[in-house]
This record gives sequence, structure tokens and C-alpha cells, in this order.
Amino acid sequence: MNIVVCIKYVPDWEAPASQFRIEDSRLVPAPGIAYRISDTDDEAIEAALQLKEKHGGRVTAISLGPASARDGLKHALAMGCDQAVLLDDPAFEDSDAAGTAAVLAAAIRKLGDVDLILTGRQAADWDQGQVHAGIAEFLGLPAVIPARHIEWTGSEFIVHRIYEEGYEEIAVKPPCVVACSNEIAEPRYPTLRGIMAASRAQIPVWTAADLGIDPGRVGRAGRRTRVLRLYAPQVEAKCEFIEGENPEEIAAKLVQRLREEKLL
Repeated sequence: MNIVVCIKYVPDWEAPASQFRIEDSRLVPAPGIAYRISDTDDEAIEAALQLKEKHGGRVTAISLGPASARDGLKHALAMGCDQAVLLDDPAFEDSDAAGTAAVLAAAIRKLGDVDLILTGRQAADWDQGQVHAGIAEFLGLPAVIPARHIEWTGSEFIVHRIYEEGYEEIAVKPPCVVACSNEIAEPRYPTLRGIMAASRAQIPVWTAADLGIDPGRVGRAGRRTRVLRLYAPQVEAKCEFIEGENPEEIAAKLVQRLREEKLL
């Protein structure tokens, strides 16, 4: 079984909002902010490794990003992935979800025979949750989004897809795309041996030319969407104490205030 996991290396989403600034409709982290693999991408790696351990095969991690994303790929290798590929080219900068999906799809096509493509449910930075569906569209593959469990029967994947009132079991033939939710697995910690091996690993870098991609289709030139405004919302909280001689009076006054605010 050949599995590809698409990961994104993002600024630490638990860092205080004060550590970021908005510049030219872009979110810029302060110097020194740590970067991490997006949370549900980490869980997608774990799901891939569990399938590999049970059924054999290889797991390849790929990431679109600058040279610093190599650290995220090395973390994936330290967890147990067999190989990693970095997609880095000035032409890829400022890609929207469609451009990102196009690049990832081209890389997966270049990898060749792939049975399962795993992604996280949504990235921890923009939270859009669109790239996995775009990959499936560009490759012409079925997609199950989002998933909390994956099983391999020998001929098809049984995926538990989450929806509002529970989950449903879906049988899907390979190759396919599955977006993993946080329920799917608890990511393992890399072993010391894995960390040492990953530190020595050579990660190839594929450019637009390597993937046969027209630079005009991706990056800023190929954006199908654009950010009109990015801002930190101003939140104002007001607290009003309602007093009365007894609970009944307080309750009556509360109802009256809620009606005045048109909340009832």
C-alpha cells in the first residue's frame, strides 16, 4: 500500500494573537514564533503509519512551502514516514487553495502509483478546509471528508465519515482522498532513532518545472480568490448587574432587559 500524506507547516496556532501583525492583507508572525505541522495533518500522518504497520507499504509526506517547511517534513520522517518531498518554487508563493491543490495534485501524479492520499481536515492557520477536495478534483478521485476512522479490507477502504448527528461508514475503492479529523488517531512522538535518521535524510525539492506546471496557473498569478480585507475584529464586552428584592423581581427585570435588546 502506497500512501501520501499532505502536510502544512504553520506558525504555532497557540501563540498569543499579539505575536502576529497584519501587513498587506497577510498575517505576519513575530520573529521567533515556532512553526509546527498543522494539528490534523499530524493525525493524518499517524493514521497513515498505522495502516502501513498493519498492511505494509510506504508512506510519503509532501509539503508545499518555503525551505523552512523541510523541518516539518523531517518531523514526519522521524515519526516513521519513509520518504518526503518539498514543493518549493517562487511561482508557488501566495497560492490560494485552488493553486495549492493543483501543485499537490501534480506532485502526487509524479509520485506514481498511489493508493491513498491523506490530509488533515483543515489547516490550523487559515482554517478553510478546501485543499483536500481540490486535490481530489484535479486527480479525478473520490474523496471522503472528514473521517474519524479508516480500515483496509484488502480491496477497499472503509471510512467512518463524520456528520452532524454521528458518522456513516463509506466503502471507497483506491485510489482515493481522505481528510482526517482529530478523532482519527493520537500522533506518536518520534523516537530518538527516528530523529537521528531524519536529521541525515536528504529531502528532494520539486519546482514548477519538475512538476510540469504552468507558473501562470498557480501562485499570485493564478489565484482564483483574493483577500479583500484581513483585520482583527474589535470585541467589546459589557456587563450589567440586575438587582432586585428577590429572585422573582430579578427574573422579571432580566426578561424586560432582554426584550428591550430584542433578544426575546
